[in-house]
Amino acid sequence: MTQNLSPTAKRMKAIRDKRMAMSPVRRAKKAENQRKHRANPSMKGKDYDHKTSSFKSVKANRGNDGQGTKKEGKRNYKIKK
Repeated sequence: MTQNLSPTAKRMKAIRDKRMAMSPVRRAKKAENQRKHRANPSMKGKDYDHKTSSFKSVKANRGNDGQGTKKEGKRNYKIKK
């Protein structure tokens, strides 16, 4: 489902999204996800949940187990090290 954005807004959103995707925190999560999937090839089709350190279905992980995503914003979302 795409957003109906003006060409200028679309360009600015692409810049923001790219900046966020390349942030140190997001790159660390992406690298951890890749390591876990390489170590567990049987978990194909599942997402790695960094908060609980386990694999979950895509629906459960991206929907915060039915709680929605507002509670997971910014300071509330920590990676266990």
